Amino acid sequence: MSPGSHRDESPDRLYTLTGGRTRSTPDAPFDLVTLVVAESEPAPGMQSEHAAILRMCRRPTAVVEVAAELALPVGITRILLSDLLGTGRISARHPRASAHGLPAPDLLEQVLVGLRNL
Repeated sequence: MSPGSHRDESPDRLYTLTGGRTRSTPDAPFDLVTLVVAESEPAPGMQSEHAAILRMCRRPTAVVEVAAELALPVGITRILLSDLLGTGRISARHPRASAHGLPAPDLLEQVLVGLRNL
């Protein structure tokens, strides 16, 4: 691990990022493969993680990829995504399923690559 690549998962930092919340909103549609798309650009003064998500999600990006890129636990990432969804800054949708109800093979490959990069 390089010096700048360690994850700061201290309870204080995670508490600050989420404003003390431990769960995303009940109606938040986020699972690991939910695709997130930015609907706006970052705004001045916005929390840095929110701004990073908006920049990262200019193209559809899976929740697991967002978490990996931010070096945050998926649960914390879901809370941040819920904030952005609630303000209309992102949209979220599940990937299209094939005729058999399974995700497309190329999507599964992308998720696998994202997991390997964690």
